[in-house]
Amino acid sequence: MIRGHGGADAGCRGAALMEVVLLDRLLEILRARFGSAPALQAAPEGAEVLAAMADRRVMRRYTDNPVDPALLETLCAVALAAPSKSDLQQADIIIISGQAQREKLHALIPDNPWAREAPAFLVFCANNRRHRLAFEWRQQPFVNDHLDPLFNASVDAGIVLATFIAAADRVGLGACPVSAIRNRAAEVSELLGLPDHVFPVAGLGVGWPSFAGVMSPRLGLDVTVHHDRYDESGLRDKIADYDRRRAAVQPYATQRYTERFGQAEAYGWSEDKVRQYSVPERADFGAFIRRKGFKAD
Repeated sequence: MIRGHGGADAGCRGAALMEVVLLDRLLEILRARFGSAPALQAAPEGAEVLAAMADRRVMRRYTDNPVDPALLETLCAVALAAPSKSDLQQADIIIISGQAQREKLHALIPDNPWAREAPAFLVFCANNRRHRLAFEWRQQPFVNDHLDPLFNASVDAGIVLATFIAAADRVGLGACPVSAIRNRAAEVSELLGLPDHVFPVAGLGVGWPSFAGVMSPRLGLDVTVHHDRYDESGLRDKIADYDRRRAAVQPYATQRYTERFGQAEAYGWSEDKVRQYSVPERADFGAFIRRKGFKAD
């Protein structure tokens, strides 16, 4: 009996130690990502999974090993189990498996070599078509023909995309979203045979990682997490702090558009984003969406 109690005590001590380790690991990752962490006093249920999610990395380099098509379809099923606005289920996933089709798609986004090199490539689409057809079948007027259906379908597709990435991480795959397919949205839509009220939101390269990846520090939690009301107090200083924190661990290898902006002595995230969006991008996307039958009223 004494030995039994001793074993139980040892087990309790071991569990307590493991909880401390898990908590420390989670907080360490959050501090590395955000520069600070919430004041957690105990490891929550699933702390190991939370730490892995917070530690995720965009993956743009892969091994040559193929991804089992059945695994891809399983991940699609898991992703499509995600929440959907009013159960409208307005997301679709197109797995680009034919080599000729992949070549045609990549020819539209030549500045994304990591998309070409990924063993698998998927396109996530917003679909506001199905329930419009249900109205037609019942000879009922579709009275919600305004901006909200476009927004709802886009959010549904985004949730499914994020859920797929999280599921892929859990099985050891790496993934990198490719928004550049919207640069050529009309041509991508035609290539994929997308009908009215269905449009591409993002591509996703998927494969087995060939390296550990790099963690990109994020804006501080005091910038993006609010309590009761939106708060921008001290925002300029907070973003300047983030620029310095990120530059210390993940400096930009090159500066954008130096012929226009020159070479900055201090080049951080905010400077990079200003330069990135100083060039018009996807200015024709609204016209494409309207041609797809959506109204933006």
